Amino acid sequence: MDSTRIDRWLHAVRLAKSRSTATDACASGRVRVNDVVAKPATQVRVADQVELRVRGTTRSFEVLEVIDRRVGAPIAVRCYSERTRPGAPSEGDRGAPAPVASRERGSGRPTKRDRRELDRLRGRR
Repeated sequence: MDSTRIDRWLHAVRLAKSRSTATDACASGRVRVNDVVAKPATQVRVADQVELRVRGTTRSFEVLEVIDRRVGAPIAVRCYSERTRPGAPSEGDRGAPAPVASRERGSGRPTKRDRRELDRLRGRR
């Protein structure tokens, strides 16, 4: 086999839990193949560069083997090589996690002023 769909490949090498999850990731623009946003039917071949944005971090892979059926984890790892530098911040990283607001127990519902302060703290308008 020389090529397969990107959504099938992501599922087969265990980078996505299900094929529908892989399809949704492609459809929402979180997957790139050779620096081009990939649709679910985009063909992937050996030596292609795949970027997958997961939970705010971008992971990069090189395709070493094309498979379309889900296999065990030890075999799946041999089908790609990860190119992501460990500890490198990606473009989607926001840095430190958002601060957590806390209220005194038993203080009742937040007032309108409290809500505005919470929204400002969370970065909302």
